[in-house]
Amino acid sequence: MKKILHIGTGGTIAAILSDEGYVPGITSKELLSHVPEIKSMSETDSIQVCNLDSTNITPEHWIQVADAIRDNYDMYDGFVITHGTDTMAYTSAGLSYLIQNSPKPIVLTGAQQPYGSAQTDVTRNITDAFTYVCNDDSAGVRIVFSGRVIAGTRARKNYTRSFAAFGSVNFPAVAEVQGSKIIRFIHDNNSGNPVFADGLNTNVGLVKLAPGLGGEILEYITEHYDGLVVESFGTGGLPEYSDYFNLIKKAADNGKHIVMTTQVPNEGSDLTVYKPGSIVKNSLQVLEAHDMTSETAFAKLMWILNITSDFNKAKDLFYTNIDHDILYV
Repeated sequence: MKKILHIGTGGTIAAILSDEGYVPGITSKELLSHVPEIKSMSETDSIQVCNLDSTNITPEHWIQVADAIRDNYDMYDGFVITHGTDTMAYTSAGLSYLIQNSPKPIVLTGAQQPYGSAQTDVTRNITDAFTYVCNDDSAGVRIVFSGRVIAGTRARKNYTRSFAAFGSVNFPAVAEVQGSKIIRFIHDNNSGNPVFADGLNTNVGLVKLAPGLGGEILEYITEHYDGLVVESFGTGGLPEYSDYFNLIKKAADNGKHIVMTTQVPNEGSDLTVYKPGSIVKNSLQVLEAHDMTSETAFAKLMWILNITSDFNKAKDLFYTNIDHDILYV
C-alpha cells in the first residue's frame, strides 16, 4: 500500500459557513475523515501548512508547501495538496518550478462546493486525487479536478461555479480519472532525483492592459519590481497612444525583465504578426510567453530571477521546456 502525505492549505474544500460567508475551518485531518474511501487506497498522514482562502495564498506559501514536500520526500510515495481553486493554477505553476522532475506525483485538488453542501464535489475530487497519486505511472506536479488530470504548468480556472472548473491551456489534459481507472493521454517519464529550487524572487508583477490605460502604472511597476509580465491584446504588442514603448525600453535597459503575453485564453502570443508587436519584438530586450499561460510565465520568471539577473541566461531558462510549459521551442 502506498504511503501518501496530505498537505492542507485551506480553500473551499476545507470551508465552513460563517456570518461572513464561507471560510476555511476544517483541518487537514478532519477533511480526510470525511472521505473514508481513501483508507483502503493508501496509508495517509496529514499536515497543515496554512488554512486560508486561496485569495490570500502568496508565493511564500508555495515555498512553504515545497519545503514540506522536500522535508518529507523520502518518507512518502506521493503527495496530495488540498487548496482553494481561485489561485490553484498559480500554486501549481509555482510548484512546477520549485520541484522539477519529480518521479513521485504531487497532486493538487480542491472543490467548488464545501463538504456541508448537498452538491459537494469534495468526495469525488479527493478520491480521484488519491486514485491518481497512488498509481505507479503517475509523476510530477498535476492538478486533479472533476476527473481531469492537468499538467501544473498548463492549468487555468475557467469557471467560478461549475464542477469542471479547470481547463488545460494550449496543451492536452494528461489523463482522466474514471472511477478506479486512469485513462492516460500523455505518459510521465520523470526518472532519477527531483530538483528542488532554492527559492523564488517574488518581486515580480503582472499587469493587464486596457484600452486607454495610462503608462504611469507600467512606470511604477517597472521601477519597483525586478520583473513584469504584461498581458496585452490579441497576438501581443504595445499600444502606440501612450509612452509604453519607451517605458519598457527604459526598464529593460535598467536590467528589468519583461515578459510579453496575451490576454486571449488560447493559442498564445505572436509578436511578429502586427506592427504593435513587431516593433517590440525587434527593438526591445523582452521575452515572449508564446503558448505559455500567464500564471506559468509569472511563476517561471520568479524562479529564473532567483537564479540570474543576466538577460541572456534568463532567456535560455525561459525558453527551456519544463514539464510541458512551452511548446514554442
